[in-house]
Amino acid sequence: MTTLFCCDSPESFRPQKLTHQQKFTSFKAWADYPRSSSVTTPNDSGVDSNPITPTTSYAIQFVRQVNYGPLESKRYFIPDDTSPGDFIEITEQHLIQANYQKLNTYKNFKCTSHNKFFEVNLYQKDPVNVHHWRANIARPAGDIDL
Repeated sequence: MTTLFCCDSPESFRPQKLTHQQKFTSFKAWADYPRSSSVTTPNDSGVDSNPITPTTSYAIQFVRQVNYGPLESKRYFIPDDTSPGDFIEITEQHLIQANYQKLNTYKNFKCTSHNKFFEVNLYQKDPVNVHHWRANIARPAGDIDL
């Protein structure tokens, strides 16, 4: 088990308010130093071993690296349905099995005292780009466009 953040001093790097701000805020509150975590589910490839359920609305990718340097870790978390405000660490394979995809939304944190950079990305199952959305994908765009 290793801690997620290096200390309690990482600050937002180029902060912006996002549509999914609450998801990032709740993860950051849970992950604050000295929070540590490890994958507790079996590593077998069976569908029954995947902790992602149909009610799991999103997943978080937490990337830790040396600032402008090599990656130290990529870890994945989902909200714990049984304990609001808590998260469960999962594997990348769990995301792949559940067909989760990375959204174009993220938060970055930087710790100048330890020269660390942290990236927090959001994943969702079958994300929809509202700009390109159609009510029925089987219906040709020519029938929809006026």
